[in-house]
Amino acid sequence: MSDSTFNPFRSQARSHWIRLRTLIVLRWIAISGQLVAITIADALLDLQMPLGLCYLAVSASVMSNIVAMFAFPENKRLTEGEVVSMLLFDISQLCFLLYLTGGLNNPFALLVLAPVTISASVLRLQSTVILGGTALVMISAVSVYHIPLRSTQGDVLRIPSDFLIGFWIAIVTGLSFIAGYARRISIEIHSMSDALLATQMALVREQKLTDLGGVVAAAAHELGTPLATIKLVSSELASELEDPDHRADAELIREQADRCRDILRSMGRAGKDDKHLQYAPLDTVIREAAEPHMTRGKEIHFAVSPCPDGDSQQPLIKRQPEIIHGLRNLTQNAVDFSAGNVWIDARWNANTIRVQISDDGEGYPPQVIGRLGDPFLRRRKSDAERAKRPEYEGMGLGLFIAKTLLERTGASLKFYNGADPFLTTAERPERSGAVVDVVWPRRLVSTGENEKLGALGQNQLIRA
Repeated sequence: MSDSTFNPFRSQARSHWIRLRTLIVLRWIAISGQLVAITIADALLDLQMPLGLCYLAVSASVMSNIVAMFAFPENKRLTEGEVVSMLLFDISQLCFLLYLTGGLNNPFALLVLAPVTISASVLRLQSTVILGGTALVMISAVSVYHIPLRSTQGDVLRIPSDFLIGFWIAIVTGLSFIAGYARRISIEIHSMSDALLATQMALVREQKLTDLGGVVAAAAHELGTPLATIKLVSSELASELEDPDHRADAELIREQADRCRDILRSMGRAGKDDKHLQYAPLDTVIREAAEPHMTRGKEIHFAVSPCPDGDSQQPLIKRQPEIIHGLRNLTQNAVDFSAGNVWIDARWNANTIRVQISDDGEGYPPQVIGRLGDPFLRRRKSDAERAKRPEYEGMGLGLFIAKTLLERTGASLKFYNGADPFLTTAERPERSGAVVDVVWPRRLVSTGENEKLGALGQNQLIRA
């Protein structure tokens, strides 16, 4: 994807989520509050302030809003630079009002936190640092340089120096803590949103492939008889025709009929959503999920058997895209990190169906094993890990997608290591790497204990 293409997964694109109208409405609220505060301070509290300059500062915000409303459409999405510019203006306007009205002696100085919090929620860290640093410098300046508030008797209204320093420390702490808190929550929300979007895209893609495969399989089934007839008739014509040109034409028809059969057969390998295969044996489903990774140079071992308390009849389970894609992602992770072998074991009893995927790799890192399944899970890699897999940029998204899809079908997942990481190489068992257990209640994914699939019925006509 080129840089010019809008990509919702890029953090730089999130500033484009902010509408100009949103910031305009917030600014109107701030303007209303400023006007009310100035009016009450002048009319009810009889405070002496440079009212002309105060109303001029508020007028600057009013004019800025009016220009933005008429110069741009209401649905305009702001770039990051435009958002930063508007928030810098708001901070500057607020600090100028504070300069005119007593500096930090004015309790409304706390409102300087608002623009920085907005930045921390939607902008990149660099922009938030710029806005936070600007707010810190300006609020520190007005704490020293400001026009004192005076009563009608001329008394200067000033809080004690100790309280003033404490108020400044509280604002600085608030700038750091609230901005950091808002940013952390925002990152979590964005990560989860991106991961869920990726999961939805993966599921939609798997569903489309499955649906397309079903159509192809049905077409291959329906076209099998006429292609066989064409081949039979062309073979008989080729054997009876004496003219070499006519015989060659008949043989060409037979060859093309064989070619059509082969093409439909190859296309129909993925077509397993036909009615007679909406359910499939457990062994068939796990092999289908692992099939794309069986030619990647790692040995995949399958073991399918009942639990000691289970019946010997292998269960038929649903061929849901969520199950296949989820198991496929788990298998891919095992193949990626195994030394040479991956084991997929399937067990069942009357109540549960369990699939365990394990490998002989180094296992999950102990520092992240408790967070496996979270989206965009990152950790600092050692030099040895980078040297071993320089092309791999794992983010945990594959495990998150697998976990989300499988839990959607009613499964519960458990991640752990097959061996103690402190054991020596000689002491480690064969299946010493990562292990994931997937357990379903049998009633959710399997046919009923005595339920039969029944007759398939008449083939449905495929219409263009």
